[in-house]
Amino acid sequence: MEHNEKKIKEAFQSKDWQEIKANDSWMMFKIIAEFMEGFEKLGKIGPCVSIFGSARTKPENEYYKIAEEIAFKLTQKGYGIITGGGPGIMEAGNKGAKQGKGKSVGLVIKLPFENSGNDFIDNDKLIDFDYFFARKVMFEKYSQGYIVMPGGFGTLDELFASLTLIQTEKIGKFPIILVGKSFWLGLIDWIKSTMLEKHKTISPKDIDLFSVVDSADEAVEIIDNFYSKYILSPNF
Repeated sequence: MEHNEKKIKEAFQSKDWQEIKANDSWMMFKIIAEFMEGFEKLGKIGPCVSIFGSARTKPENEYYKIAEEIAFKLTQKGYGIITGGGPGIMEAGNKGAKQGKGKSVGLVIKLPFENSGNDFIDNDKLIDFDYFFARKVMFEKYSQGYIVMPGGFGTLDELFASLTLIQTEKIGKFPIILVGKSFWLGLIDWIKSTMLEKHKTISPKDIDLFSVVDSADEAVEIIDNFYSKYILSPNF
């Protein structure tokens, strides 16, 4: 026992451990810097809706066109658009915002295969992130709604993170809209049959935390109706 304690103490005093601690300290400052830049820039943009979806979606795809249409129509209602800043659905969202002359924000994550923003992000509203968790906080803090288009693991991550925060009352409820019934209904059926009915790992009211639609007009209408009782004063 004493031998093990001695080895542990020596390990913590080693040069390698000191370097690890130094790296951790620098990481802490970088994380703080990412939060500070995000808070500073996004705190000024006014009401926004985030659009999520696959980076692999091509411009000729129906969901790319729907995302572009949703973004355009939301800007006509006074909202800015936030995306992950990449290609595919994210590009469609920023493109629609640009066409609608609304704010076009890109929260870009540095990845080996995707590390620069698309061409439709406002120059002063492109923010680079190294850390997914810091980026996710910005989406959750500064969005008045989520439009969730067909996507992959990253899209599902954003979706379930937001549902969890609303379910646990860590953030206030806001519209979460899944677009594309043919894409989402299989997952929703599983949530209802397996999570809700068979295993009872969620409650019936949790199903009401999101909506499923097929068209741009339906998506915009849900957000419009949700905030009809509020007076939004966009500052852009």
